Amino acid sequence: MGIDELFTLKGKVAIVTGAGIGLGACFAEAMAEAGADVVGADCQEKLLAETMARIGKLGGRVLAIPTDVTKEQDVKRMVETTVKEFGALDIIINNAGIAGRSQPIHELSFEDWNKVIQVNLNGVFFCMREAAKVMIKQQRGKIINIASIWGLIGTSGVAPLPHYAATKGAVVNLTREAALEYAKYGMNVNAIAPGFFGGTQLAASMGVEDMAGFLKKAEAIIPTGKFGVPGDLKGTAIYLASRASDAVTGHILSVDNGIAAW
Repeated sequence: MGIDELFTLKGKVAIVTGAGIGLGACFAEAMAEAGADVVGADCQEKLLAETMARIGKLGGRVLAIPTDVTKEQDVKRMVETTVKEFGALDIIINNAGIAGRSQPIHELSFEDWNKVIQVNLNGVFFCMREAAKVMIKQQRGKIINIASIWGLIGTSGVAPLPHYAATKGAVVNLTREAALEYAKYGMNVNAIAPGFFGGTQLAASMGVEDMAGFLKKAEAIIPTGKFGVPGDLKGTAIYLASRASDAVTGHILSVDNGIAAW
């Protein structure tokens, strides 16, 4: 099999959650550029419509499905609509997530804790569960969860985010668990653990008062000394979604400019 055949996604159907902006929009674009039909899901309807309209110009079929991943019925509808419209579900990238406000554990309210849990963990669970129901029947499928470098290391050296770190750590091990459960069905379950990336809403949503200080601390732990840009993740997503990764499952692929090497 040649390189072009290994990495093409032609004839595949991909769902990307959180596709309206930032890394999600980049993942959706990557799927389309590799030839897949793309379903974008997001609770930010205007941003989602704009992103999918832009991606549609790449030539493939696209569909925008407004979705709140914290709601089971929304997720079920997202997957059912995808299969109804496109006939299959080959790839799902579970990207939707929030950071939550930066605060130490002893100051963290249950409301703030639970909000992050609902999106980052329950949302991934709902999406994995509904996608798996389809992929088991097909005897194939690629599930790609978006974890974080902060699911592998603690965050407080830069900013305290115990709720975010807890959820992303859970996504890491949920990925490994699902990889073992679904290997016999011809499914691959992997995760990407991004480091510090510009062009996303996460940092702004953390409520950090001294953003310059936050960025300085972050830069200090990056071996290459540079922040990532969303485009750095395109190749990673295409690799995990394509035949090139058929022998890879249960893996957490860090794209972090070297942070995990400390």
